[in-house]
Amino acid sequence: MLDILKDACIRVRESVKDMIGMKEAGEALGRGAGGDISRKIDIVAENVAINTFKEAGLRCTVIAEEAGEVRLGDDDGYIILDAIDGTTNAIRGFPFTCCSIAYSSGYRFDIKYSAIIDLINGDMYYSSKNNGAYLNGKRINVKASSYIIGINLSGASNRVIDMVKPILNKSNHLRHLGANALELCFFANGLMDAYIDLRGKLRVTDLAAAYLIVNEAGGIIINEDGSMLDASLSINERLSFIAAANRSILEEIADDLNIRLKI
Repeated sequence: MLDILKDACIRVRESVKDMIGMKEAGEALGRGAGGDISRKIDIVAENVAINTFKEAGLRCTVIAEEAGEVRLGDDDGYIILDAIDGTTNAIRGFPFTCCSIAYSSGYRFDIKYSAIIDLINGDMYYSSKNNGAYLNGKRINVKASSYIIGINLSGASNRVIDMVKPILNKSNHLRHLGANALELCFFANGLMDAYIDLRGKLRVTDLAAAYLIVNEAGGIIINEDGSMLDASLSINERLSFIAAANRSILEEIADDLNIRLKI
């Protein structure tokens, strides 16, 4: 299964790498199941990934940002697909966008395999449950050093902005580049000490693959209510999360945000 997910990522990159930054990439083609406008680059990438799964003979259900739920057969299991995470970046040519794919054995975050490819340089992040997280064949782990915080505040409400002010005040550096899945891979590779998104806007397709990579890299990722991150795989689900490199950082962030940990 992991090889199939990685192959789909590679094929997606090959199909769209020459579209990135081009006018045709942003052509509007209706609205996807997730509610956003579907762009040509999204549709091309998603079709390539789904066709890869079909060619491989998979018979599970695909949960995709544009097409919604696509049944390939009657077998158990779900593939969670965000063929282009960071569509706005891809359209504008900002070099930070990825393809994110996960496999879950159940209709929740029972993620067993995941693969995420950087569509710009081809870096491949991947993991299988209980077997670690890897970047291009090298094992990666979270690290904590200088309180570099990733935080997504795009379109955040006043409530969220007020809530995170203590984090903004004390962080040495802030990071946000516009593709949550890839940013969480950077976090898993030790480039940030924590990554936070409390906007309540993320879909399961944005998080599923990175969720496993973060866990397998030794990170901790929780819901806004202080419990371990979990959700159904419904395309209508909306999520927030806090990811931290260790318990000490998580406790400090939870205290700043006035969140009671339940783990």
